[in-house]
Amino acid sequence: MAIGIMTDYDLTNNEKKVLLALNELGTAELKDLVEISDLNADASMQAAFFLEEKGLCKVTETSFELYGLSEEGKLYAKEGLPERQIMDNIDGPTPLENLRKKFSPQLVGIATGWLIKKKWAKIDDGILIPLSGVSKGEDEKVLSGLYENSLENDTFDPVFELPEEAASKSTIQELLKRKLLEKDDYVTREIEITPAGKKLAGAGIIIAEEIAQITPELLKSGEWEGKTYRPYKIQKPVKPVYGAKIHPYQRMIDQMRQIFLEMGFTEIKGNIVQSSFWNFDALFQPQDHPAREMQDTFHLGERSPLPEEFVDKVRACHETGGNTGSSGWGGKWSADISEKNVLRTHTTAVTIKYLADHPKGPVKVFSIDRAYRRETIDPTHTPEFEQLEGIVMDKDMSFSNLLGCLKEFYNRMGFSEVRFRPGYFPYTEPSVEPEVYIEGMGWVELGGAGVFRKEVTEPFGISEPVLAWGLGVSRVAMLKLGLKDLRELYQSDIDWLRKSEIGNDIQ
Repeated sequence: MAIGIMTDYDLTNNEKKVLLALNELGTAELKDLVEISDLNADASMQAAFFLEEKGLCKVTETSFELYGLSEEGKLYAKEGLPERQIMDNIDGPTPLENLRKKFSPQLVGIATGWLIKKKWAKIDDGILIPLSGVSKGEDEKVLSGLYENSLENDTFDPVFELPEEAASKSTIQELLKRKLLEKDDYVTREIEITPAGKKLAGAGIIIAEEIAQITPELLKSGEWEGKTYRPYKIQKPVKPVYGAKIHPYQRMIDQMRQIFLEMGFTEIKGNIVQSSFWNFDALFQPQDHPAREMQDTFHLGERSPLPEEFVDKVRACHETGGNTGSSGWGGKWSADISEKNVLRTHTTAVTIKYLADHPKGPVKVFSIDRAYRRETIDPTHTPEFEQLEGIVMDKDMSFSNLLGCLKEFYNRMGFSEVRFRPGYFPYTEPSVEPEVYIEGMGWVELGGAGVFRKEVTEPFGISEPVLAWGLGVSRVAMLKLGLKDLRELYQSDIDWLRKSEIGNDIQ
């Protein structure tokens, strides 16, 4: 069965008709091809483009702009622009109130603005004062010229080109802004046969009935034998198909979760709404000190009862340092403030609550969840964001173990260069900020970490060292996905989602 496989010059019937028409005309516009080839405009142009791909013709496109008068433009072309109508009807200084009686208030309002802009007149204490006689402006010439040409042209809604000598670009733009002109972009195409096309057309082209689709009936009846089949191009790119996939940001969160699970951690969850006790006080953040303002907080109207077994010890740590050897923050600790609910500003509120319930080691847990802060939305901040929290508690745990754990995590995330810079957090000492090196950006800070202070652990009966960290998930995602704006992680850009590669974006 001789189904046509596309060779260099296998042509469809439409292509043959257009090529024969071009062989007759040499160079043609689309309307000429339509007339001679007996095809409609779309079919003729499509065939011409296919012929151009095969080197049998050349299509030259020329784009240009055509302008016509809007309905308001036609009105002003006949009656004059509002500013011209006013100037033609005053002999000297004239109260605006008199003009509003003679013309519509809307026209007077439009005219006065343009009279001042064009410096044809000025307004002083409600009086319109003409400055001098003014000749016909370029904008008026354009309107009247288009209007006169339209009267001479017998086509419906005529449009014309406006060459530079007829009107400057600034005048055209001004008339377009005033919605007195309407613009359309047009493209003309000229199709020219190439020497290869002439040679093929001259060799003789036969137009025969083509079969585009093979049916069971055609095969059963035997009528397929001896027929001509429409050729097809097996090298033609297929239409892209985008399969379902997990969002790139969710894939990265899943990857982080998998890394910590593989490192032997257990995932924990907690409530979004927390009392100030767990969100601040349990972490030794003072109630009346700027340190608590490190996070701009969403405060809620509700309250939560305080855990009675811990209140006195937390109070003591804040006021005097308790049994830690610290002097605390001093002042008076308020249970009233501690009861107030907030949207958690960090997931550390979840981990400290977990430690209070599990004060004996070993503990090795993590949490990837959302936190909330009263941030102004911009390319690097949003009021809600994901945070990766981790805790390791066991005897003989040291600061070196903390750095090693974080370095291992970032290495598994694909960051080969990791360093740590000293930092400050109210509830850890010593404290560090991990940084990774990004080509073209330098060192980028990705979170905070440290060893919990005794003022944090002692009230809950924790005697073993606690290593803790809170890492910015969205910032890591921006770096790995090559984004410049954090908001893109939360927007449904279907094109980006379709074209994002599974695996490559997070490895």
